[in-house]
This record gives sequence, C-alpha cells and structure tokens, in this order.
Amino acid sequence: MPFELVIFDCDGVLIDSEIIAIRLEAEELRALGYGYDEAEIARRFSGIPGAAMYAMMEAETGIPIPPEVRRRVSRRMREAIVTELDAVPGVPEALERIDRPVCVASSSGLDYLRQALGLVGLWPRFHPNVFSAQQVARGKPAPDLFLFAAERMGAAPETCLVIEDSAAGVRAGIAAGMQVIGFHGGGHCPPGHGERLIAEGARLTLSEMRLLPELLRRLQRQPPPPLM
Repeated sequence: MPFELVIFDCDGVLIDSEIIAIRLEAEELRALGYGYDEAEIARRFSGIPGAAMYAMMEAETGIPIPPEVRRRVSRRMREAIVTELDAVPGVPEALERIDRPVCVASSSGLDYLRQALGLVGLWPRFHPNVFSAQQVARGKPAPDLFLFAAERMGAAPETCLVIEDSAAGVRAGIAAGMQVIGFHGGGHCPPGHGERLIAEGARLTLSEMRLLPELLRRLQRQPPPPLM
C-alpha cells in the first residue's frame, strides 16, 4: 500500500541532539553514584521518555533521582543546544524532496521541540504537525504516540512510514501497525546499531538522510533494497 504519511522521530533523526543529552545525563548520574555510562544510556534508554527512563533506573538501583537533578539536566540541555545543536546532515535537503505529508512524533516535550527545531530552522517545515509523548497516556515503546500522530494527520496506520533511531521507537512503530525505517547516522549511534534496529523489526536501515527521498520512491515500487 502506498505511503500516505512519513512520521519522523526528532532527537537523533532530525536533530543530532541525543549525543548531547546522553553526555549531560551521564554526568549528572555519575555525581549521584549511578553506574550508567554514556554507552549504556544510549543503548538502553534512547527514545524512551525521560520520566520512564529515570523510573527504570531507580527501580534497578534503588537510588532515587531527586527532582532537582532532572530539572538540572533539562536546564543544561536547553543551554547546550543553543550552541551545540545541528540538524542531522542531509535532513533539510531530504525534506525538500519528500512529496507527501510529514510530521514529528517525539518523546520530548512540546516546548523543547519548538525550541530545538526552531534553532536548526526545521520548525516551519513541520508546524503545526509536531506531536509529543506529553499528549498520550503511554510513551514509546507503546504505540500510542504514533497512532495519535496518524489520527491527527488523517492517515491510516498501515499507510504510515516511521523513521526512527531507537529500539524503543522501532518497537512502537511496529506495534502501531506501521512500517519502520531505522536510522543509524546520528552521532550517538555505535557500530552495529543498524543491525539492532533490524532485529527490533525495522524493514531496513539508513545511515545517510539525504538518501531518504529516493528510498521512499523505491519502497513504493519494489521490495526493499539491501541494507545501507
């Protein structure tokens, strides 16, 4: 069935922000005595809403994460993206060549999405079709956010294609009945990340966003090409 809607995750797909957030979270958690390093945070918690991530860490370690720590990570992230944030290479060019509706469905909050996408010049391309896990009962890996985005955009789930960089996001897209392309070109993605996304159910993977428009056209015409 032809794709009627392309749903983009934001952090690590449109903007290269995950590597910044993971660094800041690891610094704050080390100060609390947690043993999570940047590699483990990237592998296990990318794509999961922050509140759920902290709850999982507290359950695993028995060490509470004070609310002020969470607020400090959020404040430092907002400060850091002003000087450090870039769009993922190839994203602006790809968006110009995609000939169907697009939207954003992200675990991040709406205020952050407005700021971050605005800093890299992508907010006008997506507004008002930017959706957050704040708007649904369950974040990724539950399908709620992707189903909410499809409903708001007037698209049936089976006609939606999701672009995701995290295992949780891929699982959410599959659970929503959508096809998923796994993106592993972000600065936080370790070697082998593409294979992990395939194992989670991604139809194929992509490491360069500039190739996405042609890939979409090929998916409409024929079986998926070899992995990139």
